[in-house]
Amino acid sequence: MFYPMSEHPKVVSVFLNQGRKLHTTHSWNFLLLEKNGVVHSDSLWKKARFGEDTIIGNLDTGVWPESESFSDKGFGPIPSKWKGICQNDTIAGVPCNRKLIGARYFNKGYAAAYGSPLGSLMNTARDYKGHGSHTLSTAGGNFVLGASVFGLGNGTAKGGSPRARVAAYKVCWSPINGSECFDADIIEAFDVAIHDGVDVLSVSLGGDPSDYFNDGLSIGAFHAVKNGIVVVCSAGNSGPTAGSVSNVSPWMITVGASTMDREFQAYVELRNGLRLKGTSTSKPLPEDRFYPLISSAQAKAANASTKHAMLCQGGTLDPEKVKGKILACLRGENSRVDKGQQAALAGAVGMILCNDESSGNEIIADPHVLPASHINYTDGLAVFAYINSTNDPLGFITAPTAELYTKPAPFMASFSSKGPNTVTTEILKPDITAPGVNIIAAYSQGTSPTDEDFDKRRVPFNTESGTSMSCPHVSGVVGLLKTLHPDWSPAAIRSAIMTSARTKDNTVSPMLNGSLEKATPFSYGAGHVRPNRAMDPGLVYDLTVSDYLNFLCAIGYNETMIQLFSDGPYKCPKTCNLLNFNYPSITVPKLSGSVTVTRTVKNVGSPGTYASRVREPRGISVSVEPRILKFDKIGEEKRFTLTLEAKRADAAKDYVFGELLWSDGVHYVRSPIVIAAAIEGFKEY
Repeated sequence: MFYPMSEHPKVVSVFLNQGRKLHTTHSWNFLLLEKNGVVHSDSLWKKARFGEDTIIGNLDTGVWPESESFSDKGFGPIPSKWKGICQNDTIAGVPCNRKLIGARYFNKGYAAAYGSPLGSLMNTARDYKGHGSHTLSTAGGNFVLGASVFGLGNGTAKGGSPRARVAAYKVCWSPINGSECFDADIIEAFDVAIHDGVDVLSVSLGGDPSDYFNDGLSIGAFHAVKNGIVVVCSAGNSGPTAGSVSNVSPWMITVGASTMDREFQAYVELRNGLRLKGTSTSKPLPEDRFYPLISSAQAKAANASTKHAMLCQGGTLDPEKVKGKILACLRGENSRVDKGQQAALAGAVGMILCNDESSGNEIIADPHVLPASHINYTDGLAVFAYINSTNDPLGFITAPTAELYTKPAPFMASFSSKGPNTVTTEILKPDITAPGVNIIAAYSQGTSPTDEDFDKRRVPFNTESGTSMSCPHVSGVVGLLKTLHPDWSPAAIRSAIMTSARTKDNTVSPMLNGSLEKATPFSYGAGHVRPNRAMDPGLVYDLTVSDYLNFLCAIGYNETMIQLFSDGPYKCPKTCNLLNFNYPSITVPKLSGSVTVTRTVKNVGSPGTYASRVREPRGISVSVEPRILKFDKIGEEKRFTLTLEAKRADAAKDYVFGELLWSDGVHYVRSPIVIAAAIEGFKEY
């Protein structure tokens, strides 16, 4: 007799094989690992030997092995701990070397969802999308002189851990319905990567936030962390919607996306004298003169709706109206580069891509197929107003240039997914933010820079934007910390990165969001990563595997469910207080009256005496006990309590934010405090 698989006594859980979406090199200068190409002796790069012999694995679309970023010139023997292989058994196989030491593919989950595999492209770790090569080279790509995108941003490309060894685990496939990455393949890749001996796993993919028990990525990541592997994940690109952050497991490092101080500027000049800053990596206009302007609404084809024409969707533009003109399109549902393709097909000589209100000031340098400039929402309104104000509107788009040291930077990208964490509100996510806009890194020669079939160009390096790009920045930093501190746990490394982060931009003002309003920890977590500070954080908030299992007990998992994570029976303690989970951030989602939370810090620096300082959230009183912590040796741990009380008279009507700082005068260990008071009239997301 046959029984359903779910009834087998050894099966702990059966859940849907869900598809996950891809979250789509001046940044290291911006992060102060170098200064104008010079690496100083106190840089984490120098101290950690550029991540020498750390092994970084990447779950993504594979790798383009011929990229110079994966050259093994100057590399010694492969570390003896490595047990992986290169699957090079097909005509499209991936040859490995002493830099790219592993490449595997996983497609059974994808095949189960869509039927039989589609030819040889389904049996190779080779990257035909570009995404995997870009993310892997950002995390651990080698030094490449003279890298640029269409001549822009020329310089030396390199990853965060340029001397690390790297391995590609292809779990994302694209022949049908865009790129998807299925849980069955993700879990198998985690298992293999653990066996292979990676130190860091960079995972720039995810889906909607879901319960850990039904999330293959969370389950795989738990087993990796249990084996001492740091797992870094992208937060998602569903911002600025509140509660959209994904990959929220407390054993992961979840990364949001922000800008840096380099822009690929292409100005829009109007005949009325306005000069509006935009961004692009596209080719310049054929002639240095003003061209006629037309809005996409004015260019509407007879059978098209105005709404769809405004978005420059396929078949909505009238070529007779558009030919020879610069077309102004509204950013929206269809892809940014497809709007340019539709403009070109209709005969436009150029395109001005104008943000909608939700996109705010986030402008992205895309490799459009025609001369183009992407401008912000306010400037877009000015362009449309000018076009509608005259019978003969004229304009021009300047050739793109790379401008450095722009201000303010960083600010949060509008697309970056935001908290609060909808799965476990007591855990702040994302944890950290890092550069994720207009990032130059290696690319695949198997696709175009726009990843569109109509684009026949090929480039060795490309600009990409997304939390997919910010995630491997942190993975590269983690690689450095693993080299420098091989005995640190994954939780200690996350703590070092979080508590040393900054929340101010290069104007020494609070970090802003895409609309240039003050951002909050729901956008940036603990703040913007500072690698040099993370190597010597002073104190860390550490966690063990037992702590994570107790966390699962605290959120209501029974012992059978916990076996999916523990690989064996686990007895929950009699009491588990979720608020006392030793996370580097402190979140109380429903504060009623007062509550006392407990944290433990471990000294990983020199002996010292740390004093506490608190910036209280509005309407909340905070007291720390003890206020002074004295450490006599490395590894010593001290416990403290934080008592929070809502003041009914002036408590806020929304989430409020503060911070706890421990300092010995040299180290500054900062934790965000996030509070929602459970009082009458209090508003929550």
